[in-house]
Amino acid sequence: MTSAHSASESAPGAATPWRFTDSRGQLATAPARPTRIAAYIQAGATLWDHGLRPTGIFGSFHDGPAPDRAKSGRLPLADLAYLGAGAGLDPDAVLASGADLLVAVGYGGGAVYGMSPEAAKHLEEQIPVVVIDVGQGRSLEEVRQSFAALAHSLGGGEPAAADDRLAAAGDRLRSAAGAGAPAILALSPADADQVHLARPQAWPDLRALTALGVPLLAPPPEGGVNWATVDWPTAAALGPRLVLADVRANAAPLDPALLGDGVRTLPWNPELPASGTAHALFYDTVADALGG
Repeated sequence: MTSAHSASESAPGAATPWRFTDSRGQLATAPARPTRIAAYIQAGATLWDHGLRPTGIFGSFHDGPAPDRAKSGRLPLADLAYLGAGAGLDPDAVLASGADLLVAVGYGGGAVYGMSPEAAKHLEEQIPVVVIDVGQGRSLEEVRQSFAALAHSLGGGEPAAADDRLAAAGDRLRSAAGAGAPAILALSPADADQVHLARPQAWPDLRALTALGVPLLAPPPEGGVNWATVDWPTAAALGPRLVLADVRANAAPLDPALLGDGVRTLPWNPELPASGTAHALFYDTVADALGG
C-alpha cells in the first residue's frame, strides 16, 4: 500500500510539513518538503522523468564503482554525484551530501535494496527513507502509480501527454501482439556456458507484456523464483525467435548464435524506470520488434 499524505496548505512562505507512507506502510516525515534527494539509480531515473532532480544516486550489490548506464534512464549522470553501490556505499557519504530524503526500492519483505541492513538502519535514524516495492507482488501499473504519488508529494509530476503516449503505446503493442507474433524469451546471460531465463510472472514489466497479449516463453520449472539458470542448448531448445536480453552491467554480453540462427534480440533493462515515459518507450520498442 502506498499513498501520499500532505499537510494542509499553510500561509504563503510558511513551511508545510511533508508526510508520505511508503510500500512498507512506514510513514516518512519532514518539517518541509525534501529537496535534496538521494536515490537508488532506478528510483532516481524515475523521479527525473517526473521533473525531480536527485542530488545523488547509488547502485546495488550487482553494481560497481560507476553508475550502470543501462539502469539510468534519462539521468544526466555527468552532473550527479554517485554515492557508491552495495558494500561500497558509505551511509555517512550519503548524509555528507546534504540529502534530506533517501528514496529506495524493495522486492518485498521491507528490506531496502542496494545496501546493507546496517547502512539502511543508520540512514533511517538520520533522514526520512521511502521504499517503493517493485517486486513480483506488484503490477507495473501499481509501481508506476506509487512513484507518481511520491513525485506528486515532492512537487513533481510527468507531463499530461505521458499518459496519452502510454495508452497509445499499449494499444499499438496489443495490435502488434496478434496472431503470428513470435514468442519472446527474456534472459540474462551468465557466461559462455549458462544463461538465466526470466520467469514472466515474476517481473512486473513482463507480466504487463503478457496482459497486452505478447506471447512469452516460460523457462523450465526448476530453479529460482525469478530465474531458471540453464545451459545454452536448453535455452535454444525453447525455440526463441525474439529475445529480450538483459543489458545491465552485471550481465554478460549476449552471443545470439548460442540460441540458433535468425534469433533477433532487443535490449532489456529489468530495472526499468517506473514512469509512463519509460514504459511507453518499452512498449513501443517491443511493438516495433513484433511488427518487424
